[in-house]
Amino acid sequence: MKPERIMVEMEESSSRNLDRIDMRILRLLQQDGRLTNADLAGKAGISPATCHRRTQRLFEEGFIRSVRAIVDPLRIDRGALVMVGVVLDRSTPESFAQFEAAARKLSFVLDCHLVAGDFDYFLKIRLRDMSEFNRLHGEQLIALPGVRQTRTFFVIKEVVDNAPLDF
Repeated sequence: MKPERIMVEMEESSSRNLDRIDMRILRLLQQDGRLTNADLAGKAGISPATCHRRTQRLFEEGFIRSVRAIVDPLRIDRGALVMVGVVLDRSTPESFAQFEAAARKLSFVLDCHLVAGDFDYFLKIRLRDMSEFNRLHGEQLIALPGVRQTRTFFVIKEVVDNAPLDF
């Protein structure tokens, strides 16, 4: 059985500089979010009490947004990875807001990014198979507010996925 992996999401800092110990804590948690406070403290070279205070502060200040397990998609029958480029019919704040609100409600959308270039948005979608995507595309994706065009990319091989941030 594969050990579960944990992902630590980090938010960009605009107001506070992190010291080397904070950065080490963040790197260690990003590698293994299941570390106990005692193990994290030992690897960071600080006392458990100091480690706990620092970790709590990193959560409170938004440097760490969440800690969660990364589930193996193949083990739960979600082996098809699809990237969808979306072009909206209008480029207005209202049309973007409507599209984004609707996209957030779709449980099969893992990521939704506003992008510059040939598309307005890129969606990362994980499903059972292509037939499920075909059904959802026809019933839900093209019915999203303001969608003029979609272009679908079926992922053949995942080379890098959910890599830790390099800092």
